[in-house]
Amino acid sequence: MKFSGKVGLVAAGVVGGVCISLGLTALAQRGPTGPLPIEDIRAITDVFDAVKRNYVEPVDDKKLLNGAIQGMLQDLDPHSQYLDADAFKDLRDSTQGEFGGLGIEVGTEDGFIKVQTPIEDTPAFRAGIKSGDLIVRIDDKSTKGLNLQDAVKLMRGKPGTKLTLTVSRKDNPVPMVFTLTRDVIKIQSVRSRDIEQGFGYVRISQFQERTVESLVTKLNEIAAKQPNLKGLVLDLRNDPGGLLHGAIGVSAAFLPQDKLVVYTEGRTEENRRKFFASPEDYRGLRDDPLRKLNPIFKTVPVVVLVNAGTASASEIVAGALQDHGRAKIVGQATFGKGSVQTIIPLSPTTGVKLTTARYYTPKGRAIQAKGIEPDYVVNETAQGDVYADLFMREADMERHLTGRDEKQADAKSAEQRARELVERAERIEKLRAEGRRPIEFGSAEDFQLAQALNLLKGQPVVTAKPKESVASAATPGDKPKK
Repeated sequence: MKFSGKVGLVAAGVVGGVCISLGLTALAQRGPTGPLPIEDIRAITDVFDAVKRNYVEPVDDKKLLNGAIQGMLQDLDPHSQYLDADAFKDLRDSTQGEFGGLGIEVGTEDGFIKVQTPIEDTPAFRAGIKSGDLIVRIDDKSTKGLNLQDAVKLMRGKPGTKLTLTVSRKDNPVPMVFTLTRDVIKIQSVRSRDIEQGFGYVRISQFQERTVESLVTKLNEIAAKQPNLKGLVLDLRNDPGGLLHGAIGVSAAFLPQDKLVVYTEGRTEENRRKFFASPEDYRGLRDDPLRKLNPIFKTVPVVVLVNAGTASASEIVAGALQDHGRAKIVGQATFGKGSVQTIIPLSPTTGVKLTTARYYTPKGRAIQAKGIEPDYVVNETAQGDVYADLFMREADMERHLTGRDEKQADAKSAEQRARELVERAERIEKLRAEGRRPIEFGSAEDFQLAQALNLLKGQPVVTAKPKESVASAATPGDKPKK
């Protein structure tokens, strides 16, 4: 995505469109649009008037107008949308990786808000809130049936303000009440962990303002601990994307300088661009963070882990490293979010997010609705997939933008998509009821990580081939086995 206007911003959109922040400058070049269709405009005003006069309850003008704008954009593709004041602010907060809140990652379960994990050194973590806790009330508001986005809005707020959470904890019969003081929460988008002597592991969960700087810090820590580093695993699974310059910077950490990372094609000149592994394309207005990176990471063997949740900016990184032969890709086909969204401010607090171009890998492969195919297709577990085949991809989304080589006639019907969504939801609930949870990335039970390490060691890799479960011994320099 990119901001258009005097405040420039470039980003590779997150699935669902929630990431944007200051980055590379891109000025809008608006050409003539032709005369407005008067009859169609009159139809809109007639409908507006009919609703105002006849709807069963009074309707606010602003609500009607916002709904009309949203409908206009949502009918284009899944990622174009109108950003009201709240959505505009959330978008900025998300990629800046900093906001006022409690410090918990949440989801939903049984109609309540569930704590996925408390972030270390935050109000929630210090108060003793734990993974698995169900938040049943936020101040005096019940969370039963509350939309997740609305719950997050209630918990976020100005640092220094107080909030009361009522929590239900398994094996604790009495609800627990926590009074917390909001603080500035900084999201850590890059994490590393010790896995095995001689090998490093780093995971990027989202591409934000400081992702490249954080990656440099983590990689240098790995190099310091592992003076005889033999290989690195870069984990991009479930990374929904984020800022474009973050993706370029991460790619540049492993590529020779000035290598092509990605290019875009759109209707206008400004949307036909090439982005290279050079400071001009990833550092923004700050000093080049890659100057501090240990040079070993330009040559050490790399394996990139991907899955269907790997989208947009993370697909750019995987595609660039794969095309240049810098890394092998292990896991499953990625999401296929290969479109560019431009953020056009309409006021200081609102804007329009509009799809303006498509992304292509250095070798000209289209990402949109196709994704990146791994060199080694590996299931989630040795017994097969648990959740992987339940992931929704770009090509499954209604009104998705077609790829360059995709025929619109092949698109699924709305009815078929609806059936698949219901089936997915039912299967996910069944898996949860059986106690089958997604594997923790980077853990000892992480089967895909184990295969990535086997690949780095030149040992057999267990692939998802139906007739051949174990591939022959291979090294990262060997011909890909698909």
